[in-house]
Amino acid sequence: MTAALSVRDLTVSFGALVAVNAMSFDAEPGRITSVIGPNGAGKSSLFNLISGAIRPTAGRVQLDGRDVTGQPPYRLLAAGLARSFQITNLFFELPVFENLRLAAQIHEPPMKALLPTRRSARALDRAEELLDRFGLTAKAFELAGNLSHGEQRRLEIAAALAARPRVLLLDEPTQGMSHGDTAETADMIRRLAGEMTVLLIEHDIGIVMALSDHVVVMHQGRKLAEGAPAVVRADPAVQAAYFGHA
Repeated sequence: MTAALSVRDLTVSFGALVAVNAMSFDAEPGRITSVIGPNGAGKSSLFNLISGAIRPTAGRVQLDGRDVTGQPPYRLLAAGLARSFQITNLFFELPVFENLRLAAQIHEPPMKALLPTRRSARALDRAEELLDRFGLTAKAFELAGNLSHGEQRRLEIAAALAARPRVLLLDEPTQGMSHGDTAETADMIRRLAGEMTVLLIEHDIGIVMALSDHVVVMHQGRKLAEGAPAVVRADPAVQAAYFGHA
C-alpha cells in the first residue's frame, strides 16, 4: 500500500541550528498518525516543511507517491494536503460563513473569480455543508472574532476541510480548550479517520494515545521512536525524553 504521506530524511537548518534532522516516517491512508515530543523538539518546523511553508535543506516529501518537496502551500492544497495552525488562523473580521466560503472557493473554476459570490454555487454548497457538520449553523453570520476559543478552533478545522483534502495536518487542535471542547474535538478527529489521513501534533498525551494508530516521537529535531501508541509509551528512551522518567 502506498503511503498517503511519506517523509524521507527531511532536514532544515536555520544557521547553525538544525531544527529538523533527517526525519523519516510514513502516514498510512485513512489512519491517524501523531507527532509528539517536548517543546522545541521541531514538531511545528516539521509541519512547516511538509506543508510548504518553508523549504527543506535536504530530504523529500511525497504525497500519494508523488514528490511534492518544497511546493508552495497553494499547490499542495490543490494536490490534496491541507493544514490547521497552532495559533488560530482565521479572517476574524468576516462572518463564519464567509470564512468557509472563501476556503471552499478552490472548487470554483478560475473564470468565476470576478463574478458575484452568489454565483459560486459549489463554494456556497460546501460552506453550508461544513456549517452543519461542525455545528456552526447558528453562528453562520457572527464574526469569527466573536466566537469562543473552542468554536474558533472548530471553524479553522472546518475551513481546512473545505477543499476536501486527502491528507490533513492538525497542529495542536485542542490547545487552550476547555475539557468539554477538548473531548468534542477529539471525537471529531476520530470521525475523520477513514475519510482522510490525519497527521496530528498534540500536547495532550491522553488524546494521542486514545486517537492514534501510529505515533512518531521527536527529540531535538530527530526521530526518537515510532510505532503503535502502547509500544511507544513503553519505550524507555521515550519515557526519559518525554515523560521525564525511565
